[in-house]
Amino acid sequence: MTGPDIVYQQPASQRPSLDPLRYCVMTTVALLAWLLSPPVMVIAMGGLGFWMYWGAVRGGLRRTRCVLRHPRLVLGYLAAAVVAGIAGLLA
Repeated sequence: MTGPDIVYQQPASQRPSLDPLRYCVMTTVALLAWLLSPPVMVIAMGGLGFWMYWGAVRGGLRRTRCVLRHPRLVLGYLAAAVVAGIAGLLA
C-alpha cells in the first residue's frame, strides 16, 4: 500500500539530463536588449549559454525545450550571437 508521503526517486542513470534552456532565453533577451546596451552582454550570455549547452550535449542532451529544439541548432544560434556581439563591439 502506498501512502501520500512516500517518495520514489529515480536512479541517477535514469534522471533526465540538464537542459540549460534559461541560457538560450537569456541570450535572446540580450540580443533584443542590444538596441539599448553594449554587445558585451550578448558576448557574455551567448558564451555562457554555449558553454552550458556544450556540457549538456556531452552529458547526453538530445532534445531541448528551446524553440529550436535540437541542441546543435541551439549551439549554432549561440555561436552566431557571440560572433555578432564581437562584430558589434569592433564596429
